Amino acid sequence: MAKPRSVYTCSECGAASPKWLGKCPGCGAWNSLVEGVAEAPAQHRYAQGLVKAQPVATLSQIEAAEVDREPTGQAELDRVLGGGLVAGGVVLIGGDPGIGKSTLLLQALDAMSRRLRTLYVTGEESGAQVALRARRLGLDGSAVRVLAEIQLDRIAAAIDAERPAVCVVDSIQTLYSEQLTSAPGSVAQVRECAAQLTRLAKSSGVTVVLVGHVTKEGAIAGPRVLEHIVDTVLYFEGDTHSSFRLVRAIKNRFGAVNEIGVFAMTERGLKGVANPSAIFLSTHGDPVPGSCVLVTLEGTRPLLVEVQALVDSGGPSPRRLSVGLDRDRLAMLLAVLHRHAGVSCMDQDVFVNAVGGVRISEPAADLAVLLAIQSSLRGRSLPRGFFAFGEVGLAGEVRPAPRGQERLREAAKLGFAVALVPRANLPKKPIEGLTMHPVDRVEQAVAMVREL
Repeated sequence: MAKPRSVYTCSECGAASPKWLGKCPGCGAWNSLVEGVAEAPAQHRYAQGLVKAQPVATLSQIEAAEVDREPTGQAELDRVLGGGLVAGGVVLIGGDPGIGKSTLLLQALDAMSRRLRTLYVTGEESGAQVALRARRLGLDGSAVRVLAEIQLDRIAAAIDAERPAVCVVDSIQTLYSEQLTSAPGSVAQVRECAAQLTRLAKSSGVTVVLVGHVTKEGAIAGPRVLEHIVDTVLYFEGDTHSSFRLVRAIKNRFGAVNEIGVFAMTERGLKGVANPSAIFLSTHGDPVPGSCVLVTLEGTRPLLVEVQALVDSGGPSPRRLSVGLDRDRLAMLLAVLHRHAGVSCMDQDVFVNAVGGVRISEPAADLAVLLAIQSSLRGRSLPRGFFAFGEVGLAGEVRPAPRGQERLREAAKLGFAVALVPRANLPKKPIEGLTMHPVDRVEQAVAMVREL
């Protein structure tokens, strides 16, 4: 019996190679080729003759209307999705094991089953295990239909027979198609099963939600093409030692990206957090040195986050460490602080942390980071109710942040009274209860803080 021929497939782009290579010849990724069994070539679709061409339409003549959205019963999840699920849409959600993906989706299906027909396909658990989890969540009388199956054709037949409005597949890495000989979870199987389920969703109007495993680097396991096939990609993030979870949209064809939803893990499952800013603000009795509140944007939502800095005497090689912020940007800000404001940290260890485990990627956090570092170095705390935001350039200028008025209103709503902002973000009309100090340069900001 002939030994099956092996082929090496790139997990990033799907390119195939007859032998293992350190660098993918298709996309250039390193150490991304995974061994699998070579599939027999199928008959080409043009072998029977020419295929009839489909009619082509002019873009301006195509009728387009806003898509209808179906709420999931989880307000924070609806925010990330852009208002709810779309008929015929395919959503991929990934996260670490035990983070709460299955719990959140089971709760959403239970809420939707009161008005729609829903189906939960589990490939990792039995029906009894799903029922036990539903009992723990208090979903005793749930009308969610459950199918324990990993064979793709049987799942497609069940969807065709049940005609659900929403179908959850947990998880895509456990499915396999009999058209391929490779094992479940391989690059070829994940790509083929995702493509078949996407075609089924588009042709039948069923909303399909796929659960995906993640690698040790935090990316969704399988070929990168998996994220290109689906309409929406969500990442479930959070520390397993914390009760708070974040759902972040990375891709969304029906809404805005970079939206986040905040959940709290309780004994009865995941509950949406109405005021997520409270998570990212520490509860100090009195103001402490090295702490500054920042108003950052996550999608369309302004969030108040506390940035903490600790400056301590270092050795001959001082350390620069940041958690939740870009380390290279921290080194750049320290150089700007020294050159333009005369505050030197060359012989000091500098540690910066964003409270609550949030990751801040926008440059509007620059001013708050600098003020926190200066506060820790001088040993003087910032005033109570103080916050700041603004981008800092290499020339020492303070640049405006987008949607500054929304940031100011959110902070005023939460009781903050003193703001240090770029001059370009100063609103034309005063905001009740908020005193604003506009600045143009870093040295002005440092000098103004010393006077407060």
